[in-house]
Amino acid sequence: MSLVALCMLVALLAGCDRAPPPANPQTPAASTTGSTPPAPQAANATPVRQDDPYDVSKMDFKPGPAKISSERHTGPFAAGGALSLDAAVKPLVPDAVKEVRLDTTHKVIEIAPGVKFSAWTFGDQVPGPVVRARVGDRVKFSMTNRSDEHVPGLQVMAAPMMHSMDFHSAMVSPQDKYRSVAPGQTIDFEFTPNYPGVYMYHCGTPMVLEHIASGMYGMMIVEPRGGYPTKVDHEYAVIQSEFYTKLDPQKRKVDGQPLYVLDGERVRTKAPTYTVFNGRYNGMVDKPLAAKPGEHVRLFLLNVGPSNTSSFHVVGTIFDRVWLEGNPDNQLRGAQTVLMGSSNSAIVEFVIPEAGSYVMVDHHFANASQGAIGLIAAGESPGGGESEHHNIPATSAPTDPVAVKGKLAFESKCLACHSIAGGDKLGPDVYGVSKRRSDAWLTRWLKSPEEMLKTDADAKAMLDKYKVPMPDQNLSDQEIREFIAYFKWADANLQVKGEQQPQAAAPGTALQPNQTLSGSPSATNVPQSPSSLTNVAPAPNAGRANAKGK
Repeated sequence: MSLVALCMLVALLAGCDRAPPPANPQTPAASTTGSTPPAPQAANATPVRQDDPYDVSKMDFKPGPAKISSERHTGPFAAGGALSLDAAVKPLVPDAVKEVRLDTTHKVIEIAPGVKFSAWTFGDQVPGPVVRARVGDRVKFSMTNRSDEHVPGLQVMAAPMMHSMDFHSAMVSPQDKYRSVAPGQTIDFEFTPNYPGVYMYHCGTPMVLEHIASGMYGMMIVEPRGGYPTKVDHEYAVIQSEFYTKLDPQKRKVDGQPLYVLDGERVRTKAPTYTVFNGRYNGMVDKPLAAKPGEHVRLFLLNVGPSNTSSFHVVGTIFDRVWLEGNPDNQLRGAQTVLMGSSNSAIVEFVIPEAGSYVMVDHHFANASQGAIGLIAAGESPGGGESEHHNIPATSAPTDPVAVKGKLAFESKCLACHSIAGGDKLGPDVYGVSKRRSDAWLTRWLKSPEEMLKTDADAKAMLDKYKVPMPDQNLSDQEIREFIAYFKWADANLQVKGEQQPQAAAPGTALQPNQTLSGSPSATNVPQSPSSLTNVAPAPNAGRANAKGK
């Protein structure tokens, strides 16, 4: 290498250590007039846009102190124009100040048909009312602990106790605003929601786990300052939660039904007896949400927990938009399922493509089998028939152990083609079959339907009507006896109302939903005598059947 080349190489290497020129050549030189140049921005500082909706310098962190008094509320347990008392969410009221009153009560609620549970509530309902506000509104909250009140018609089973309120939507001192108040006391405080979202509120009094599991929770919707960027035809709130129940050790009854209370052991081991939407087992099957084909639906979703996750799914459509935590800035498009941990939330929007019943379900199907299921009713399906989904059972679960096995087998093998008091499908409705046919005929039919079609006039008549032959199921003699036991139980005990599944049974002839657990027919363990329901060992789930879904 020449001396000239060597010198050039040294010069180039030395230049590598020099600072690069300014990125912006228009940057003016430092002033020479003696004024102080602007301080350089810290390397880890986040630049603030002029239109940044999350600029903390513009947020309200001065709510003022909470006030506690002995002046108690009377009259309604919930009050305020910002409240919605059921699944249909009212439009946002324009007032910049939202006055919200949610008093605490102890009362007995029905979480499943015939299942009376000793609950603790906000606003005298479980879940508590939905609160709706917008970013920047002033929320003036007031709560009287009315757990000591005995109101005519209000059944109180739990002793009065301390309660509090924790709004996840608020940015406040927990020690000041979320203090527990004694029965008869009232707490008042204010706050300004600074972030949009769908938030949980709940009692924060120790032990928080037990207070939430007893029913003390609800949803607060906080819209962006400028509202949502899309327009919809319907808005509904769907709140998933868990109940952990056991029969009252004191053996108390309500309206002739046994009382259920919180099972502390189940709560601590995350073993719920019910997982539900909007506080009731299959309640949104009994009272579906309404929509029409072509309409856009917005669901405000909240998984309360207190301990398990939710995989929310709607059979038959796709979420056009998912706003995680209910904030439009956290957007997904074209989602099938939304995963939510305890206290997580989302807003989902979708279109109803055509007439039909759209099944809302926790795709964690162990939760769905415990009651986390609902319907969006959008008219009669072009194909006709009822909502076919493997977590909607044909009937209640019999107390007779042989009939229980027949029920599980029927729902596993037959539910796609037959119903029990739900109307004809591909094959006939089998309600009343034990009265129309003899045991001998049913035995031969279940044993070898293909053989009977060759010679039996009634079998031939069914084939002429329904066109689809029933294939041999290769059932054992014991399985046939179980089928027939189930048919006889259904014919003797169902209290048929319309064709909506599942059909309910007469009191005392069916297991309560919390007395059934997911399992296989071989694991069946039900009471030997239908006369006693107070010492029931778990049995397979009433809703277990063929795994048909989306």
